[in-house]
Amino acid sequence: MHTKTPLHPIPFGPTRRDRKPAASRQTVGQAPHGGCQLSFSPSDPEAPCAAHIRGGLPRLDRKYRCLKMQTKSVSSRDDVFEGLPVPVALRRMIIPTVTSQLIVLIYNMADTFFVGKTNNPYMVAATSLILPVFNITLCLSGLAGIGGGSLIARLLGQEREDEARRASAFSLYLGFAISSLFAVGIALFMEPLLLLLGAGENTYVYARQYALCVIVAGGIPTVLSNVMANLIRSVGRSREASFGIILGGLLNIALDPLFMFVLMPDGYEVLGAGIATCLSNCVAFLFFVGVLLRMGRRSVITASPRVGLPQKASILSIFGVGIPSAIASLLFDLDYVIIDKLMVSYHDLALAAIGIVLKVERFPLNVGIGICQGMLPLVAYHYSAGNGRRMNETIRLSCRLGLAVAAVSILLYELFAVSFAHLFISDPQTVDLASQFLRIRVLATPLMFLSFFTVYLFQAFGMGRISLFLGMTRWLVFNIPMLFLLNTLFGMFGIVWSQVQPIS
Repeated sequence: MHTKTPLHPIPFGPTRRDRKPAASRQTVGQAPHGGCQLSFSPSDPEAPCAAHIRGGLPRLDRKYRCLKMQTKSVSSRDDVFEGLPVPVALRRMIIPTVTSQLIVLIYNMADTFFVGKTNNPYMVAATSLILPVFNITLCLSGLAGIGGGSLIARLLGQEREDEARRASAFSLYLGFAISSLFAVGIALFMEPLLLLLGAGENTYVYARQYALCVIVAGGIPTVLSNVMANLIRSVGRSREASFGIILGGLLNIALDPLFMFVLMPDGYEVLGAGIATCLSNCVAFLFFVGVLLRMGRRSVITASPRVGLPQKASILSIFGVGIPSAIASLLFDLDYVIIDKLMVSYHDLALAAIGIVLKVERFPLNVGIGICQGMLPLVAYHYSAGNGRRMNETIRLSCRLGLAVAAVSILLYELFAVSFAHLFISDPQTVDLASQFLRIRVLATPLMFLSFFTVYLFQAFGMGRISLFLGMTRWLVFNIPMLFLLNTLFGMFGIVWSQVQPIS
């Protein structure tokens, strides 16, 4: 006796339901996160015949084509979070973030490098004065971007896509609001701020030109670019998120000499550098807008106000994770400022040497931050989804990779410290002192990575208070007081050794 056997489901995109056994009679359904599957029994009058399935004849009606198209906006996310092995998913997330971090590091040095080519110390001093204020704009972007990105990844793990849409829209408008207020505040209080920063008669005009371009005019696109990068990365699209940051950095490096030495007249090189930075950030912003448009309406990343406000708990989570992230970034920059201020009391060679070391040591640190940024969405998603196995494997592999990078950096800097110092200056006395400083400071690289790594983990878990406690304790209780103490006891080498603390 011949019995009819039901056909197996026809999958359209990755879905958890694929792991369930097929029933004798299936219906059209939508899987979690928008993944869809169609399945039929032979008696279904709407079922396509095998020839149509194999040959792709135009028998599929509008319903089937629509369901297939719906999966395109989410297939990448499901692949990264659930479909790929953890090492592959981690590699797909980390490589773009590490690359973008290195480009950002070079990009931050570009203005100083090209302004230095003018051999005008007042121009160099002016750009250096504005750098801490510009870094504050990046910290503000972390408030909305990291806070919102961590929440969105956790909401996706819980399959709460509607709330994720509301959280993404709120994060974007939050980034716009705080960057607008900051830019307006800088414009209104420009003169007293510059005087407070130390701008004098010879540097005030240059500092004002640079601040107007990169903070007042460029602050909003700078903040929104970084916010959108974090939000796009939170849904597993690390490549697009990092490419926008890389695009802005490379464009700034290319536009700096064009505006400074070709388009602008002599004496306006700082203004040219500011215009180049502003334009590059605007282009990066437009790129991210294009990414959001390509992702379409079905993406959880949206700027539409029609989705409404997120729940109170979601808003508190965004601030609960974002504020500690912003404070930690501010304290990190404050630590560098204090080091410079303490070194000023010694000779100029010491100040120049520590300036070189603080730049060189950022390469392994930025790689470590890139690893943490790529890890965060994966850990947040698996944590909220209750997938402890994939979460623990992600954490373990990320930690090992970061410590391996730190170990390699120690080896390279200990062996080739003189060569690295020579990249920035040729004076033999400064090179000798910088190489000594570098060999000491690099020993703290594993500790620095573990510090960043722990903070990012708690951000992924949504535990903002613990993240804030760790950051405040690390900088305000240990690092900064240790700077003053060791400076008093051992002089300039005490400042250098302050970073190497087992308690960190």
